Amino acid sequence: MNKVNLTGRWTKDLELTFLPGNGTAVAKGILAVNKKFKKEGQPQADFLPIVIWRKQAESTSNYCGKKGDLIGISGRIETRNYTNKEGNTVYITEIVAEETDFLNFKSNNITGNVDNNQVEDYGKDITPVDEGDIPF
Repeated sequence: MNKVNLTGRWTKDLELTFLPGNGTAVAKGILAVNKKFKKEGQPQADFLPIVIWRKQAESTSNYCGKKGDLIGISGRIETRNYTNKEGNTVYITEIVAEETDFLNFKSNNITGNVDNNQVEDYGKDITPVDEGDIPF
């Protein structure tokens, strides 16, 4: 089974690109994931390359793709290799995201254009219940 679950923060803004030809969206970034153990009181992290595809790439880039944004990633580890111009074999390991969880929503990203008066008026028409009137 090839399954990985990570929680971390982006080290810089996600790079969202579209493949030539079919226009498939792909977002790439580096996720800093804290290690459980610290060396000499200093927090340590692993820096892992993440790849996100299609609509999920677009929404992640728009809503949780800025440097420092906290995100949960569930996916798989993928490896590949190629021979570079110098004739050396280059090995690449990256995490391909299958699911993303946005862990630090910004209120303007969730609500969009909401009239502030509507938010302030929410719940004003609710009548409190006297707990003495409840039969159970």
